Amino acid sequence: MRNAFIDELVTAARNNKKIALVVGDLGYRVVEPFATEFPNRFFNSGIAEQNMMGLSAGLASEGYHVFVYSIANFPTFRCAEQIRNDVDYHKLPVTVVSVGGGLAYGNLGYSHHAVQDYALIRTMPNMLIASPGDPMEVRACMRFLINNPQPSYLRIGKAGEACIHKEIPNINPGEWLLTTKNSGDQNLTLLCTGATLALGKIWIESNPEFSKHQLYSLPLWGMNYKDKQPPQISQTSKVVTLEDHLIDGGFGSWMLEATAHLPHLLPKIEIKALDSKVCGMVGSQGTLNAIGGLN
Repeated sequence: MRNAFIDELVTAARNNKKIALVVGDLGYRVVEPFATEFPNRFFNSGIAEQNMMGLSAGLASEGYHVFVYSIANFPTFRCAEQIRNDVDYHKLPVTVVSVGGGLAYGNLGYSHHAVQDYALIRTMPNMLIASPGDPMEVRACMRFLINNPQPSYLRIGKAGEACIHKEIPNINPGEWLLTTKNSGDQNLTLLCTGATLALGKIWIESNPEFSKHQLYSLPLWGMNYKDKQPPQISQTSKVVTLEDHLIDGGFGSWMLEATAHLPHLLPKIEIKALDSKVCGMVGSQGTLNAIGGLN
């Protein structure tokens, strides 16, 4: 996913002189193509995330679309106030890029586990969450964000994610994307966001409980797109949401909030998310996902 991100960013920057990249003294072996080709639009803020976000907001106020790249929780929780007050409040075109969503940095421990980031970001009224499920969805998300500059949060995996799509899909905020259509019940849906898309594909192919479900992805969502959910849920008999985030404040909780005013839809929704017992544990991403309930 990281390679797809930087490839799309470099391509876009060749055509748009107002695209900038800011990093917090990391991203080496990933960001060099941009830094080499556009040195005047590449800024290393150092290990000072609050200043990094303030700098990005300043650049955005001068007409730049700024991509702020860092690992897991660093560009979110460490500078939450700056995202809230400087970026979201002023509706500035800053895309916060969080690398290693969920438990991708499992062996580095809780400081690197992004399992509460949805909960934080989705409370910002102007933020669009872009949570692609594979490298093709990364490219689709990047193209949408570049064509629609706004406060946004791009959550990508670390490396080695499987390509689920054969080509770059067309995506729109709040709209479910059919990923795998099988011969099962058309009214059963497994709805993923983020890197759990590959896990969802495995579940459908190998788990009898989900063998009749259609696999969907929702790469673009946020506070402003809840109203698009009830019509889509109405077309199904059951929706199982899948995410590598704690159940509290996550994607499934967002879906429940979107239907809270329509109680007849609530029983259709089932949430598969991480149990909070993984907080503080150290291990590989696969091991921690399994311990957390995504096995």
